[in-house]
Amino acid sequence: MERKAYQFRLAPTKGQLRLLEQTLETCRWVYNETLAYRKTAWEERQETVGLYDTNALLPVWKAQRPELKQVYSQVLQDVQNRVHLAFDAFFRRVKRGEKAGYPRFKGRGWYDSFTFKQAGFGFKVAGRWLDLSKIGRIPMIDHRPISGTIKTLTIRRTSTGKWFVCFSVNVEPEPLPETQLAVGIDVGLMYFATLSTGEQIANPRFFRKDERALAKAQRRLSKVEKGTPERAKRRKVVAQIHERIANRRKDFAHKLSRRLVNEFGIIVLEDLNIARMIKNHSLAKSIADAAWNQFACFTRYKAASAGRTYLQVDPRGTSQRCSRCRGVVKKELSMRLHQCPYCGLEIDRDLNAALNILAVGLHSLGGNP
Repeated sequence: MERKAYQFRLAPTKGQLRLLEQTLETCRWVYNETLAYRKTAWEERQETVGLYDTNALLPVWKAQRPELKQVYSQVLQDVQNRVHLAFDAFFRRVKRGEKAGYPRFKGRGWYDSFTFKQAGFGFKVAGRWLDLSKIGRIPMIDHRPISGTIKTLTIRRTSTGKWFVCFSVNVEPEPLPETQLAVGIDVGLMYFATLSTGEQIANPRFFRKDERALAKAQRRLSKVEKGTPERAKRRKVVAQIHERIANRRKDFAHKLSRRLVNEFGIIVLEDLNIARMIKNHSLAKSIADAAWNQFACFTRYKAASAGRTYLQVDPRGTSQRCSRCRGVVKKELSMRLHQCPYCGLEIDRDLNAALNILAVGLHSLGGNP
């Protein structure tokens, strides 16, 4: 069994919108109160508070604030679990010696989702309708059937005011017909990816295409006084541009990863340290725009579901080594042609790297490069 997510757009009525917004605000209050309780317990009494200790506070809070009873009980428990997970992540980073940010309080508008953590309790799917406890029956744009066993459900509000439902589902893997075809993939900025087959995939540069429109919208936003209705309208315009860029980038990554998984039985990518690469300020914007990590993530889970072999290899030396004779040919980043003085091979630099990536991947699997 594997876990899969299905996301659908919701079309709530005005009354349901009001209830959804109130639910988010109530969840935000519980989050902040739980965080404050744990923070105070440690600062004043050096007392460590666990998840079950905070769960025991909910009946007391409900007696003091009747509006908490308008939210399904397990939703509020999941809010406290999020605080617990935030502290776990904080302490884990501290133990590793990493820079760790203490869990923060959520301001108004900064709490955007709530979760029903157990199927059959608090929600029910009835065709194209979603029945939510305390909220009602909401129309759902179900563009594809849900297969598998639903485990949890999350309602999410985007920065542009759209509402989505996300089902977490247990499904059986669906392997594709076997194929021995293998591909090495070298990602870059001039081309998004170069395959070891010789195919070069253009870099769509979604952020660059909308950069001028975004800059104009941000300038208009900065001229409006904070807290005014006009600022809220202009902030939404900025959010819509960001959302459009993200949606196009995600669509591109989904379609490309699906095509590769359908065609190849072995897929080998570079294991890049993107966090380090993005510190190069002259290339940071272009690297972030390419979103190589998103593409790798999509390819990884699609390959696992389809029974394909996916692996990432150390990219060091793949650009400098000749894919034919294995000789080392030093190149600057500006040199786009691989010219080997030992065997005379002349091919595109990225294609040479893709062939080396494939060879390293096959060697690690015990195959013949």
